[in-house]
Amino acid sequence: MSMVWGWGWRLRCCGHHSAALAGVRSLTNGVLRGGGGGGASAGKIHISPVRSGLLTHSMSAFWWSQSRFLHSSQVTCCCSKTNSEAKYKDPFKLGSGDLKNLYEDIKKELLGATQELKDMCEYYFDGKGKALRPMLVVLMARACNTHHNNCREMHPAQRSIAVIAEMIHTASLVHDDVIDGSNSRRGKKTVNQIWGERKAVLAGDYILSAASVALAKIGNATVISVLSQVIEDLVRGEFLQLGSKENENERFAHYLEKTFKKTASLIANSCKAVSILGCPDPKVHEIAFQYGRNVGIAFQLIDDILDFTSCASQLGKPTAADLKLGLATGPVLFACQQFPELNAMIMRRFSLPGDVERAWQYVRQSDGVHQTTYLAQRYCNEAIREISKLQPSPERDALIHLTEIVLTRDK
Repeated sequence: MSMVWGWGWRLRCCGHHSAALAGVRSLTNGVLRGGGGGGASAGKIHISPVRSGLLTHSMSAFWWSQSRFLHSSQVTCCCSKTNSEAKYKDPFKLGSGDLKNLYEDIKKELLGATQELKDMCEYYFDGKGKALRPMLVVLMARACNTHHNNCREMHPAQRSIAVIAEMIHTASLVHDDVIDGSNSRRGKKTVNQIWGERKAVLAGDYILSAASVALAKIGNATVISVLSQVIEDLVRGEFLQLGSKENENERFAHYLEKTFKKTASLIANSCKAVSILGCPDPKVHEIAFQYGRNVGIAFQLIDDILDFTSCASQLGKPTAADLKLGLATGPVLFACQQFPELNAMIMRRFSLPGDVERAWQYVRQSDGVHQTTYLAQRYCNEAIREISKLQPSPERDALIHLTEIVLTRDK
């Protein structure tokens, strides 16, 4: 088990805990659901004043009391269908055949660049990444194809989506490193460290332009619209991250919307794109979108947890990186309920001497990590509920198993 479970806080989705979980589920429905439309409002998090879950003091108090109750129980997590007894396929092994030569195919899309630009663009396409997004895409493609006509074969255009998704993701990493002033990524120097910020920005732009050309070649207007939304969301998400909410009750909604746009939108819309190419049923498109959306948000929540629980050698980047950037993530926002002193630090973006260290200690002394972990579980359970609507297939089961991998990763 990973470090996120090392705190001894586990929950069981059955028995005498069902009432507590049902209460939390009813409060978080507004947070867990999001639209899957292809327009400018795609993936927007709709939260009403009454059903805002974590966004009012009374509801936050409910979460705090429930997490204390669950924490004290020290029971075992079965995480819905992702228990160890289930014989689900390894997603990475199942998707490996479709992802063979992935990075070579990406490099072919970059052939028009000058040698220096080519070297910069190919820097992260070294085969050492997890390729999580392409793997998700190919598994979703085969799962939707099986559901539609009982044929697991993947269309060439669906595999192109996997290539494009990895290109968009990598371009966003290059840009993020420039914005954050990062000097390490995946255990090596960043593009901006080696070639400078100006050239790094241009390299990220070029990768995005090459991805757009590859997308246009697919020739499906709906798919083009869906994946174009991702690029808009990335920009909007970055702007959301640069700002902060003075109203404490709005912060979590702000945080989750930023998380969707910066991380989950690419996964959700890529899954939706391959479902459109493989199945005409809009219900399947929504299933694919919602699965990707929930897994994507859970992935980022765990990533935010690891900033407090994992060491730099595991992450390939310094710990407390988010605090040093002035970012208040899930563990910090939850910790505010126990340590109101954090509110002032959040508003000044941890800019005073000692803020980062004190905030770190407050989070570690609080239940912030536990509650963020539980929220990630809720998103994964929602993803399982969605994908289980598809007909059984090895790929569908692998996507179910993937939620456990997301929750238990330690890097």
